[in-house]
Amino acid sequence: MVLVFALCLGLGPNLAQTAAGDSFTNLHSFARGSDGASPRCTLTLAGETLYGTASAGGVWDYGAVFAIKRDGTGFTNLYSFSATSAPYYTNSDGAYPYAGLLLVSNTLYGTTTVGGTFGYGNGTVFKINTDGTGFEVLHIFEGFPGDGADCYAPLVWSDDRLYGTTLDGGSANRGTLFAVSTDGKAFTILHSFEALSAGKNSEGANPYAGLVRSGNRLYGTAYYGGTGGSGSVFALNTDGSGFTNLHSFTAMSGAYINSDGGYPHGGLILSGGTLYGTTYFGGSSSNGTVFALSTNGTDFTALYTFTATSGSSITNYDGARPLAELFLSGDTLFGMALRGGGAGWGTLFALSTAGTGFTLLHTFGGAYVASDAGSPEGGLIRSGDTLYGAAVLGGTSFYGSVFSFPLPRLTITRFPGFVNVTWPTTVPGLTLLSSATLGPSAVWTSNPPPVILGGQYTVINLTTGAQKFYRLR
Repeated sequence: MVLVFALCLGLGPNLAQTAAGDSFTNLHSFARGSDGASPRCTLTLAGETLYGTASAGGVWDYGAVFAIKRDGTGFTNLYSFSATSAPYYTNSDGAYPYAGLLLVSNTLYGTTTVGGTFGYGNGTVFKINTDGTGFEVLHIFEGFPGDGADCYAPLVWSDDRLYGTTLDGGSANRGTLFAVSTDGKAFTILHSFEALSAGKNSEGANPYAGLVRSGNRLYGTAYYGGTGGSGSVFALNTDGSGFTNLHSFTAMSGAYINSDGGYPHGGLILSGGTLYGTTYFGGSSSNGTVFALSTNGTDFTALYTFTATSGSSITNYDGARPLAELFLSGDTLFGMALRGGGAGWGTLFALSTAGTGFTLLHTFGGAYVASDAGSPEGGLIRSGDTLYGAAVLGGTSFYGSVFSFPLPRLTITRFPGFVNVTWPTTVPGLTLLSSATLGPSAVWTSNPPPVILGGQYTVINLTTGAQKFYRLR
């Protein structure tokens, strides 16, 4: 008997060009009308519905909360943020949301970068029901030297408390870590980042990204500061105690070059005792890295360094300057780069957690390509064999899009005494592996290389008999 095992993509030993005509699909192109514009978020999935924020557009052009079905139908503007008063971006509800949404039961929680009634419009924390009803502002940030300002990050939830970060504000105007109850009645500053001296400090400063939680421990990244002045990875307890700088990215030389990366903009993901993240700059070509770090601060590894770019269009093979967090499926990390690729507008890629087998899945066509997209700032999510994301630019009106990207699937064709195993040619460079068992003790062996038959990669004449599981690596 022959069975198809779940796809393990992107772990091949060699780089591989993505073929033209892959299955990238724009599900919705923003028009900067009532639907919104320039989504910078990582999407949230519940059942068949994707939820997200648009950083501009909406009825008053100050951003929106939206919902759309996974097949691209049923786009709905759930909420448009109100106009702000010049010159300080103040209003009652917030404006310009950059972050993705947190879903708890039937309620979405989010943040805005500006707006609110204090000072210069320092941003808000809000909630809204998934049907668009019940919008409520839970907290309005006071700015510097108050509780924080400019929230670019999504929230994380635990025990009826929401945890997040602000880029600015706090005691030294270097950002804060905060907690707020889901009813908005209790707000706590967990940590205010300390001042910088010559661009450095002991703990990091100005976090763009949100937090990831494990038990009563929170982990995050700071864009500036640290002992090298290139940002840091930190941890603290949910009650604000036990702040620890787990890793300071090393000082840069020349044009943002170092060994480990620096200026981490995206958040972390956690698997077991390992944190995975990206840096916007640094590495040997100054275009950023993918890294891994143990939760106790040991075993830092730069898993991948993005290659050098050329020309004013910032082109290369693999991508450059990733802004967002990664997505982990099995032992494969999926991510997107803001720039680089063949057109200079970013890439969609996969990489093993061991740092091997970088695979280019899609090169974004550009800011002004109706059928494609450009400059993705958010991360990816996966449902079944399909990845979903959003991009700031591209689409039919060039104001960004929500898109899907199906991963290749194995197909078994039976013949008397043997089978052929096929998969699409859109992602070359993969090897077909087989095993008689599943689980940690499974031994995966390589099969003969594929040939192209009928427009598909095909491994032919595989003998049948005992049970076999197949996967791509």
